[in-house]
Amino acid sequence: MSQDFLHPFRSLITGIATIFAASMAHAESAHGIAMYGDPALPPDFVSLPYANPDAPKGGKVVFGNTGGYDSLNPFVQKGTSPWQLRFWTHEGLMGRSWDEPFTLYGLLAESVETAPDRSWVEFTLRENARFSDDSPVTVDDVIWSYQTLGTEGHLRYRGLWSKIDSIEQTGPRSVRITFNEPDRELAMLAGLRPILKKDQWEGKDFASAQLHDVPIGTGPYVIDDYEAGRYVNLRRNPDYWGDDIPFRRGTMNLDDIRIEFYGDQTVLFEAFKAGELSAVREFNADKWNTQYNFPAVQRGDVIKTEIPHGKPSGMTGFVMNTRKPTFDDWRVREALLLAFNFEFINDTITGGAQPRITSYFSGSDLAMQPGPATGRVAELLEPYADDLMPGTIEGYELPQGDGSARNRSNIRKAAKLLEEAGWTIQDGVLRNQNGDTFMMTVLLQQGDSDMQTAVDIYSRALERLGIQVQTETVDNAQYTGRVAELDFDITPFRRALSLSPGNEQRLYWGSEGAGTPGTRNLMGVASPAVDGMIDAMLASESHEDFVAATRALDRVLTAGRYVIPIWSFDVGRIAHSKELKQPEKLPIYGDGPEYMPQVWWYED
Repeated sequence: MSQDFLHPFRSLITGIATIFAASMAHAESAHGIAMYGDPALPPDFVSLPYANPDAPKGGKVVFGNTGGYDSLNPFVQKGTSPWQLRFWTHEGLMGRSWDEPFTLYGLLAESVETAPDRSWVEFTLRENARFSDDSPVTVDDVIWSYQTLGTEGHLRYRGLWSKIDSIEQTGPRSVRITFNEPDRELAMLAGLRPILKKDQWEGKDFASAQLHDVPIGTGPYVIDDYEAGRYVNLRRNPDYWGDDIPFRRGTMNLDDIRIEFYGDQTVLFEAFKAGELSAVREFNADKWNTQYNFPAVQRGDVIKTEIPHGKPSGMTGFVMNTRKPTFDDWRVREALLLAFNFEFINDTITGGAQPRITSYFSGSDLAMQPGPATGRVAELLEPYADDLMPGTIEGYELPQGDGSARNRSNIRKAAKLLEEAGWTIQDGVLRNQNGDTFMMTVLLQQGDSDMQTAVDIYSRALERLGIQVQTETVDNAQYTGRVAELDFDITPFRRALSLSPGNEQRLYWGSEGAGTPGTRNLMGVASPAVDGMIDAMLASESHEDFVAATRALDRVLTAGRYVIPIWSFDVGRIAHSKELKQPEKLPIYGDGPEYMPQVWWYED
């Protein structure tokens, strides 16, 4: 048979073969999905390992937030809403287990299926999934939610939408999402997107919702009552659809949760001491040891619980806004790091009880290793070698003080670096060659006494270098607005990081959002090396490559000297009423913000 005769049929044969191969490559529908490997829990698991499936339901608790709120829609950029709402009142197709680095199990979806290369993911909804108004969750709701959040929602939701090539219904309860770039994490992120009720927003402007436009969700809790800026009351939905699914069994046990709002942390703590709140988290080890001895603790009515965890340190400290010309030179930033007398400040504020954060992923296997970069880490960094900050490849460690109040050696080093960067003392004031004075403002949130103390000590050291420092303390609403508009020189900073970092890294320090108001990239880093390491993380097909890419990213960020790190939170500290109980088994992520209301229960 001639080749010419076969030619007209080749494309047809090839197409059929491609379709057949693709169908054979389909993964089977599964109860869960892990970033790498298989989910730890079997298809017939009873409950999450850190939940008590026999926990009683009931009880009323009161938690406290600082500041206020002017919105009850946590899914849009406009306004400030209580952060708890998106975790307690709404759900995604999948839910995350906090006892694994990154694994999802079925929630609104009964199963998940994905291509071997994760170029697409398909979810099948549970037949009994319901919104709080008892209407069924449909594929139409799912598609509308992804599109609306991706185009009109908060910035945190828009990145995923830009990576979706198509989203389509594939069955009565099934929806398939196809991605436009290789990224193993996209299937995971898709499973976590909150699902909203399409019909609620017919003829309404979702992005400009008013306070009374409370989004209808599928979660265990509904808003029962509220007064803007003062309190929000949530009650557990007695008709909640998901009580018996494995992911929810033994969770969300509290009947009523009230969130009270206070002007600052000091007032909130006094309210807790007076018995007005059911629990507080404490982040200062010295305060935990010295100020939690009030009568309710002595009587045993308040219990102090410490919860260990295995997650990375994340980054906490003072972030420098490199969009400002004063801070765009690494030598200036290193000088400011040298002048920050951590050992003395830490001893003053925490009694020296909390160790310092040494890098963004310190305390975990993802952290950069001491000394020069080697192996795969060095290979990843090499193409960017000419643009990397000193110490990235060779090895970088944070400056250490001598523990004394004066910290003379580091101050001398700081002065030398400032001089190299063109800043010299002229008439007792630090100026550059243009005669501009080195002035900087530290933006603080009202009531943050620890940060105020740290800045007071730090300012005295900076003044010895000729730097003029102003402290600007504003209320919660002003602070949120100023930070969103990137209107600061230096300000306190916190980024919690997981054992499975992914696309959120672009939000935190990707170049694309460096100059966008509302960005989470507060330092303004726009580095091809940072972007490249994030790309390498997301393209990793093995855990080993993923670890190497994350360690390389950690090096680039740490040696970039964008943040002055302070103390780590190596253990969670929760003081709570004696009626609040928790399971014996603790998740590897410890006491994350969702942990207490998710698996604790009330027992007289």
